[in-house]
Amino acid sequence: MPVPHQPGPDQPVPPRDREPTPLRLLLTAFGPFLGIALLLPLLGAPAEAERRYWKTDAILAAIRTVETGDREGAPDGDGGAAIGPYQIHRAYWQDAFKQDPSLGGDYQDCRRRTYATKVVAAYMQIYCPRAWALGEAQVIARVHNGGPRGATLAATLGYWQRVRKQLPG
Repeated sequence: MPVPHQPGPDQPVPPRDREPTPLRLLLTAFGPFLGIALLLPLLGAPAEAERRYWKTDAILAAIRTVETGDREGAPDGDGGAAIGPYQIHRAYWQDAFKQDPSLGGDYQDCRRRTYATKVVAAYMQIYCPRAWALGEAQVIARVHNGGPRGATLAATLGYWQRVRKQLPG
């Protein structure tokens, strides 16, 4: 009986004659992506991205809850320097008023929720208009807490975490 030819050490091994199956085609095309998808949970990457966007009403309610327990007639904060359901400072109100003089009224009107909500909206349209339009809660909360550059300040991260706990989902 003849012995089948075995390639020598310097001869290439002939490829097996395989017919491409749908599974082989998928693995060839998407194999690297499948590997990454399977490894991410093992590497500690979150299975689902953190939610970023909410309706502004939900964001505002969360901010009010953190600031004053969302109650009317809340006491002044920051040693009397912040008032109303959002604990708005005079400089915040002044910036919002410059943005939207049609707000009318005066700083003391920030004690009323309806007026204060308009002040917050005007302020956000100055300092984070894109985030405000999209409902990007983290940016909005951190700007509310830390001022125009609040979204970049490490000091506002704790505030954001408290607001995030008040948001749905």
